[in-house]
Amino acid sequence: MRFPWQAWRLSPLSKLVNPKPSSPVLQVSGLGKRYGERAAVSDVSFEVGRNEIVGLLGPNGAGKTTTLNMVLGVLEPSAGRILIEGFDVQRQRRKALERTNFAAVYAPLPGNLTVYENLRFFGLLYAVRNLARRIETLIEQFDLVRFRDTRCGVLSSGEQTRVCLAKAMLNMPQLLLLDEPTASLDPATARDIRAQIKAIATHGSGGILWTSHNMLEVQEVCDRVLFLSRGRILLQGDPRTLPQQHGEATLDDLFVKLAHANAAQNAEGTE
Repeated sequence: MRFPWQAWRLSPLSKLVNPKPSSPVLQVSGLGKRYGERAAVSDVSFEVGRNEIVGLLGPNGAGKTTTLNMVLGVLEPSAGRILIEGFDVQRQRRKALERTNFAAVYAPLPGNLTVYENLRFFGLLYAVRNLARRIETLIEQFDLVRFRDTRCGVLSSGEQTRVCLAKAMLNMPQLLLLDEPTASLDPATARDIRAQIKAIATHGSGGILWTSHNMLEVQEVCDRVLFLSRGRILLQGDPRTLPQQHGEATLDDLFVKLAHANAAQNAEGTE
Protein backbone atom coordinates (compact mmCIF):
# COMPACT_ATOMS: atom_id res chain seq x y z
CA MET A 1 0.00 0.00 0.00
CA ARG A 2 1.30 3.45 -0.90
CA PHE A 3 0.76 6.06 1.79
CA PRO A 4 0.59 9.81 1.04
CA TRP A 5 3.93 10.49 2.73
CA GLN A 6 5.60 8.26 0.12
CA ALA A 7 4.32 10.37 -2.76
CA TRP A 8 6.92 13.15 -2.74
CA ARG A 9 10.27 14.36 -1.51
CA LEU A 10 10.35 17.92 -0.24
CA SER A 11 12.72 20.78 -0.94
CA PRO A 12 14.68 22.53 1.82
CA LEU A 13 12.45 24.73 3.94
CA SER A 14 14.62 27.77 3.34
CA LYS A 15 13.55 27.77 -0.31
CA LEU A 16 9.85 28.13 0.46
CA VAL A 17 8.21 31.43 -0.41
CA ASN A 18 6.72 33.29 2.56
CA PRO A 19 2.92 32.99 2.49
CA LYS A 20 0.72 35.98 1.76
CA PRO A 21 -1.10 36.75 5.02
CA SER A 22 -4.52 37.30 3.44
CA SER A 23 -4.52 34.50 0.86
CA PRO A 24 -6.21 31.13 1.52
CA VAL A 25 -3.93 28.19 2.25
CA LEU A 26 -6.09 25.83 0.18
CA GLN A 27 -8.42 26.60 -2.72
CA VAL A 28 -10.48 23.77 -4.23
CA SER A 29 -12.60 24.61 -7.30
CA GLY A 30 -15.02 22.34 -9.16
CA LEU A 31 -13.27 19.20 -7.95
CA GLY A 32 -14.50 15.90 -9.34
CA LYS A 33 -13.43 12.27 -9.42
CA ARG A 34 -15.07 9.56 -11.52
CA TYR A 35 -14.55 5.82 -11.65
CA GLY A 36 -16.12 4.83 -14.93
CA GLU A 37 -19.78 5.87 -14.73
CA ARG A 38 -19.70 6.40 -10.96
CA ALA A 39 -18.94 9.87 -9.57
CA ALA A 40 -17.14 9.62 -6.22
CA VAL A 41 -16.77 13.43 -5.96
CA SER A 42 -18.73 16.01 -7.97
CA ASP A 43 -18.20 19.78 -8.28
CA VAL A 44 -16.70 20.29 -4.82
CA SER A 45 -15.43 23.81 -4.07
CA PHE A 46 -14.14 25.24 -0.78
CA GLU A 47 -11.25 27.09 0.85
CA VAL A 48 -9.18 26.76 4.01
CA GLY A 49 -7.98 30.07 5.39
CA ARG A 50 -5.00 30.87 7.59
CA ASN A 51 -5.33 29.93 11.26
CA GLU A 52 -8.55 28.12 10.33
CA ILE A 53 -9.61 24.54 11.05
CA VAL A 54 -12.17 23.29 8.53
CA GLY A 55 -14.05 20.06 9.18
CA LEU A 56 -14.81 17.79 6.23
CA LEU A 57 -17.78 15.72 7.38
CA GLY A 58 -20.04 13.04 5.98
CA PRO A 59 -21.01 9.37 6.31
CA ASN A 60 -18.79 6.57 5.05
CA GLY A 61 -18.65 6.69 1.27
CA ALA A 62 -19.48 10.40 1.08
CA GLY A 63 -16.19 11.24 -0.67
CA LYS A 64 -14.09 12.59 2.22
CA THR A 65 -11.07 10.33 1.79
CA THR A 66 -11.21 10.66 -2.00
CA THR A 67 -11.15 14.45 -1.62
CA LEU A 68 -8.21 14.31 0.81
CA ASN A 69 -6.26 12.03 -1.51
CA MET A 70 -6.77 14.42 -4.42
CA VAL A 71 -5.56 17.34 -2.30
CA LEU A 72 -2.50 15.24 -1.37
CA GLY A 73 -1.79 14.46 -5.01
CA VAL A 74 -2.28 10.72 -4.48
CA LEU A 75 -5.34 10.63 -6.77
CA GLU A 76 -5.62 12.61 -10.00
CA PRO A 77 -8.88 14.58 -10.27
CA SER A 78 -11.21 13.98 -13.18
CA ALA A 79 -12.19 17.66 -13.05
CA GLY A 80 -11.41 20.83 -11.15
CA ARG A 81 -8.42 22.56 -9.64
CA ILE A 82 -6.54 22.44 -6.33
CA LEU A 83 -4.25 25.28 -5.23
CA ILE A 84 -2.03 25.08 -2.15
CA GLU A 85 -0.47 28.46 -1.36
CA GLY A 86 -1.37 29.41 -4.93
CA PHE A 87 0.46 26.43 -6.48
CA ASP A 88 -1.53 24.04 -8.66
CA VAL A 89 -1.25 20.47 -7.33
CA GLN A 90 -1.34 19.01 -10.85
CA ARG A 91 0.90 21.50 -12.64
CA GLN A 92 3.20 22.56 -9.80
CA ARG A 93 3.05 19.38 -7.75
CA ARG A 94 6.40 19.68 -5.98
CA LYS A 95 5.91 23.28 -4.86
CA ALA A 96 2.36 22.57 -3.70
CA LEU A 97 3.10 19.39 -1.77
CA GLU A 98 6.25 20.61 -0.05
CA ARG A 99 3.93 23.00 1.81
CA THR A 100 1.65 20.16 2.91
CA ASN A 101 1.63 17.26 5.35
CA PHE A 102 -0.72 14.59 6.57
CA ALA A 103 -1.54 12.38 9.56
CA ALA A 104 -4.09 9.58 9.95
CA VAL A 105 -4.63 6.56 12.17
CA TYR A 106 -4.49 4.27 9.13
CA ALA A 107 -1.02 5.53 8.12
CA PRO A 108 1.11 4.53 11.14
CA LEU A 109 4.85 5.09 11.25
CA PRO A 110 7.26 2.13 11.00
CA GLY A 111 6.95 0.31 14.32
CA ASN A 112 10.49 -1.08 14.33
CA LEU A 113 12.02 2.42 14.35
CA THR A 114 12.31 4.57 17.46
CA VAL A 115 10.60 7.92 17.76
CA TYR A 116 13.86 9.71 16.96
CA GLU A 117 14.66 7.38 14.05
CA ASN A 118 11.23 7.91 12.51
CA LEU A 119 11.49 11.68 12.76
CA ARG A 120 15.00 11.61 11.33
CA PHE A 121 13.92 9.34 8.45
CA PHE A 122 11.04 11.60 7.46
CA GLY A 123 13.09 14.73 8.06
CA LEU A 124 15.66 13.46 5.56
CA LEU A 125 12.85 12.56 3.16
CA TYR A 126 11.52 16.11 3.47
CA ALA A 127 15.04 17.64 3.26
CA VAL A 128 14.49 19.62 6.47
CA ARG A 129 17.30 22.07 7.25
CA ASN A 130 18.81 21.95 10.76
CA LEU A 131 17.07 18.61 11.19
CA ALA A 132 18.53 17.63 14.56
CA ARG A 133 17.36 20.90 16.10
CA ARG A 134 13.91 20.58 14.50
CA ILE A 135 13.51 17.03 15.85
CA GLU A 136 14.43 18.05 19.38
CA THR A 137 11.96 20.96 19.21
CA LEU A 138 9.13 18.65 18.12
CA ILE A 139 10.00 15.95 20.65
CA GLU A 140 9.66 18.53 23.39
CA GLN A 141 6.57 20.20 21.88
CA PHE A 142 4.65 16.92 21.64
CA ASP A 143 5.80 15.61 25.04
CA LEU A 144 7.87 12.78 23.56
CA VAL A 145 11.14 13.26 25.45
CA ARG A 146 10.80 10.07 27.49
CA PHE A 147 9.93 8.09 24.34
CA ARG A 148 12.80 9.44 22.23
CA ASP A 149 14.55 6.05 21.98
CA THR A 150 11.42 3.87 22.19
CA ARG A 151 10.26 1.88 19.17
CA CYS A 152 6.98 3.26 17.85
CA GLY A 153 5.44 -0.20 17.68
CA VAL A 154 5.27 -0.49 21.48
CA LEU A 155 3.77 2.95 22.11
CA SER A 156 0.13 3.44 23.08
CA SER A 157 -2.38 4.77 20.53
CA GLY A 158 -2.17 8.26 22.01
CA GLU A 159 1.63 8.26 22.03
CA GLN A 160 1.72 7.07 18.42
CA THR A 161 -0.70 9.84 17.46
CA ARG A 162 1.62 12.42 19.01
CA VAL A 163 4.55 11.00 17.04
CA CYS A 164 2.49 11.13 13.82
CA LEU A 165 1.64 14.78 14.49
CA ALA A 166 5.30 15.56 15.18
CA LYS A 167 6.19 13.88 11.88
CA ALA A 168 3.53 15.92 10.10
CA MET A 169 5.00 19.16 11.48
CA LEU A 170 8.61 18.43 10.47
CA ASN A 171 8.43 20.53 7.30
CA MET A 172 6.38 23.31 8.94
CA PRO A 173 3.44 22.73 6.56
CA GLN A 174 1.12 25.54 5.61
CA LEU A 175 -1.63 22.97 4.98
CA LEU A 176 -2.08 20.14 7.48
CA LEU A 177 -4.52 17.35 6.58
CA LEU A 178 -5.81 15.25 9.48
CA ASP A 179 -7.98 12.19 8.86
CA GLU A 180 -9.68 11.04 12.10
CA PRO A 181 -6.68 12.12 14.23
CA THR A 182 -8.28 11.19 17.57
CA ALA A 183 -10.02 7.96 16.55
CA SER A 184 -9.62 5.14 19.13
CA LEU A 185 -8.10 7.46 21.74
CA ASP A 186 -9.35 7.66 25.31
CA PRO A 187 -11.15 10.94 26.19
CA ALA A 188 -8.24 12.47 28.12
CA THR A 189 -5.70 11.72 25.40
CA ALA A 190 -8.08 12.93 22.68
CA ARG A 191 -8.56 16.19 24.58
CA ASP A 192 -4.78 16.71 24.75
CA ILE A 193 -4.39 15.99 21.03
CA ARG A 194 -7.18 18.45 20.19
CA ALA A 195 -5.47 21.12 22.28
CA GLN A 196 -2.19 20.58 20.44
CA ILE A 197 -3.88 20.76 17.04
CA LYS A 198 -5.74 23.94 17.98
CA ALA A 199 -2.44 25.46 19.11
CA ILE A 200 -0.88 24.60 15.74
CA ALA A 201 -3.69 26.43 13.94
CA THR A 202 -3.69 29.41 16.29
CA HIS A 203 0.04 30.08 16.47
CA GLY A 204 1.12 29.06 12.97
CA SER A 205 0.53 30.73 9.61
CA GLY A 206 -1.27 27.83 7.93
CA GLY A 207 -4.61 26.04 8.07
CA ILE A 208 -5.97 22.58 8.83
CA LEU A 209 -8.43 20.34 6.99
CA TRP A 210 -9.86 17.81 9.45
CA THR A 211 -12.15 14.79 9.04
CA SER A 212 -13.97 13.22 11.98
CA HIS A 213 -17.14 11.35 12.91
CA ASN A 214 -17.05 12.83 16.42
CA MET A 215 -19.43 15.78 16.20
CA LEU A 216 -18.75 17.04 19.73
CA GLU A 217 -15.08 17.19 18.82
CA VAL A 218 -15.82 18.94 15.55
CA GLN A 219 -17.97 21.52 17.31
CA GLU A 220 -15.17 22.22 19.78
CA VAL A 221 -12.29 22.37 17.30
CA CYS A 222 -13.51 23.47 13.88
CA ASP A 223 -14.16 27.04 12.79
CA ARG A 224 -16.21 25.88 9.82
CA VAL A 225 -17.59 22.58 8.54
CA LEU A 226 -18.53 21.13 5.16
CA PHE A 227 -21.05 18.28 4.94
CA LEU A 228 -20.42 15.90 2.04
CA SER A 229 -23.09 13.53 0.73
CA ARG A 230 -22.65 11.30 -2.31
CA GLY A 231 -19.61 13.32 -3.32
CA ARG A 232 -21.24 16.76 -3.13
CA ILE A 233 -21.23 19.52 -0.52
CA LEU A 234 -24.73 19.75 0.98
CA LEU A 235 -24.15 22.28 3.75
CA GLN A 236 -21.39 24.43 5.16
CA GLY A 237 -21.07 26.90 7.98
CA ASP A 238 -20.22 27.45 11.63
CA PRO A 239 -20.66 24.13 13.51
CA ARG A 240 -22.05 26.00 16.52
CA THR A 241 -24.92 27.63 14.61
CA LEU A 242 -25.50 25.32 11.64
CA PRO A 243 -27.76 22.81 13.47
CA GLN A 244 -30.27 25.46 14.58
CA GLN A 245 -30.35 26.90 11.07
CA HIS A 246 -31.57 23.51 9.84
CA GLY A 247 -33.99 22.67 12.63
CA GLU A 248 -31.77 20.40 14.71
CA ALA A 249 -30.64 20.71 18.32
CA THR A 250 -27.06 19.52 17.89
CA LEU A 251 -24.45 18.93 15.21
CA ASP A 252 -24.75 15.21 15.96
CA ASP A 253 -28.49 15.34 15.18
CA LEU A 254 -27.81 17.18 11.94
CA PHE A 255 -25.15 14.64 10.95
CA VAL A 256 -27.53 11.73 11.60
CA LYS A 257 -30.29 13.46 9.61
CA LEU A 258 -28.02 13.97 6.62
CA ALA A 259 -26.60 10.45 6.90
CA HIS A 260 -30.11 8.97 6.84
CA ALA A 261 -31.00 11.09 3.82
CA ASN A 262 -27.79 9.92 2.11
CA ALA A 263 -28.64 6.27 2.84
CA ALA A 264 -32.17 6.72 1.47
CA GLN A 265 -30.84 8.29 -1.73
CA ASN A 266 -28.35 5.44 -2.15
CA ALA A 267 -31.15 2.90 -1.70
CA GLU A 268 -33.28 4.63 -4.33
CA GLY A 269 -30.33 4.68 -6.69
CA THR A 270 -29.97 0.89 -6.52
CA GLU A 271 -33.63 0.09 -7.20
